Amino acid sequence: MAPSARRPKHTPADHVHDAVIVGAGFGGMGAAIALQRLGRDDLAILDREDDLGGTWHVNHYPGLAVDIPSSTYSYSFAPNPYWSRMYAPGPELKRYALHVAEKFDLRRHMRFGAVVTGAAWDEATRTWTATLAGGEQVRGRLLLTATGYLSQPKMPDIPGVEDFAGTVIHTSAWKDDHDLTGERVAVIGTGATAVQLIPEIAPAVADLTVFQRTAIWVTPKSDAAIPRVVQGLYARVPLTQRVVRAVGSTVLEAIMVTGVLKYRQLGRLNRIAEKWATWHLHRQIADPVLRRQLTPDYSFGCKRPTFSNDYFRTFNRSNVHLETNPIERIDAGAVITADGVRHEIDTLVLATGFSLWETNFPALPITGRDGLDLGTFWREQRFQAYEGVSIPGFPNLFSLSSPYSYSGLSYFTTVESQMKHLTRLLQEVDRRGATTFEVSEEANRRFLHAMKERLHSSVFEHGSCGTARSYYFNQHGEATLLRPTSTLNAFREAGRFPLEDYVIAA
Repeated sequence: MAPSARRPKHTPADHVHDAVIVGAGFGGMGAAIALQRLGRDDLAILDREDDLGGTWHVNHYPGLAVDIPSSTYSYSFAPNPYWSRMYAPGPELKRYALHVAEKFDLRRHMRFGAVVTGAAWDEATRTWTATLAGGEQVRGRLLLTATGYLSQPKMPDIPGVEDFAGTVIHTSAWKDDHDLTGERVAVIGTGATAVQLIPEIAPAVADLTVFQRTAIWVTPKSDAAIPRVVQGLYARVPLTQRVVRAVGSTVLEAIMVTGVLKYRQLGRLNRIAEKWATWHLHRQIADPVLRRQLTPDYSFGCKRPTFSNDYFRTFNRSNVHLETNPIERIDAGAVITADGVRHEIDTLVLATGFSLWETNFPALPITGRDGLDLGTFWREQRFQAYEGVSIPGFPNLFSLSSPYSYSGLSYFTTVESQMKHLTRLLQEVDRRGATTFEVSEEANRRFLHAMKERLHSSVFEHGSCGTARSYYFNQHGEATLLRPTSTLNAFREAGRFPLEDYVIAA
């Protein structure tokens, strides 16, 4: 066991924490802050990595940046007035995570290199036991899983990929010490990560071939440096930054509601977004063949769009090539496409994203009441979670990375609405002097039905999404990742859901 994963000397093996939190990213830290405010300060925050920050610690590929305005990407109760750009680069998000941990005294609860291999509910003691790699067990009265949505890297199912003799780099495990200068490089994937990465590495490499299976909608990025005088204003007069945040949140909300959730009623606005993205493409690419290849054949919003001022124009470079023929196989020195062409390369970059529905929901085996397995339950009984946090059969569990939990476009909207939900519930648990809570099957069915009904107006059902290959959809073709409501609805329900929806027992 790594030294950082060892149990602190003052914590006996049979100690029961107020809560065990799996994940030290923004979701886990938000949950910890909410629990501390409720007086639950005996926390064990377990993370498999060697430091906090979640995706902003793991990812450090060239070009990494937040893909929504920085003003909205932070806790509302802990704003950062010192973002350097309108879209903050990745290292600043990491520094912000460190700042939050220090401000709220969270690091003392954290254990790194702690790989949780499973968690199980013990009915006799009414506690959860998380088992770590190596066999150590950590117990808590509550279990909160904050493992994120994009935490399990997806490797391509391509014959021969393991035979490649050069360097293989997945973007989630970027090799900072590997110099791409003068190399022949292949990038597999054209999602949001690739859109950030490709313009950054193209000038340095000798040859870059981008293998595209699915084109992505890309709109202009209104990015700029934030002057120091503005940063100073935000720091001295926090109200000014709150106003900017409110405006940014309103814009994001309008995009989400009109472009995705109300597609049946407002599809014309969605098509305006498509035309805007198409204009952006045509403005930067003159070659009509290349334009067609880079134009998505699915509706805007079926797959998360992204922003870039450099992605399209990178394909105008003489050393950059777009390949849309399917990959047939990979051998020791090349990627071979279905047309028989060998693309000789030195380094293979996998911008193939993450596996959500196969391995991430849940990200670890979780066993509830009477041996009920969460992964099996979701796959056999549909992916579902009451208000995106609770599942019947799993007492004292807050599953923070769950179906129907992601609200809006900023992850912090999701985090803070979940903080509000658990606060309301645990205040009632404390008021009654209870020890357990569990959402009722009826309340869960009612919520699932409401979510399915709301999806009937969305782009997922009325748009043309068949070719999008979007992670919004699970393996059954259901769009069960996003909560199909406004963020205002998510916050409102988090503060007023019927407490009777939970069975609360002493």
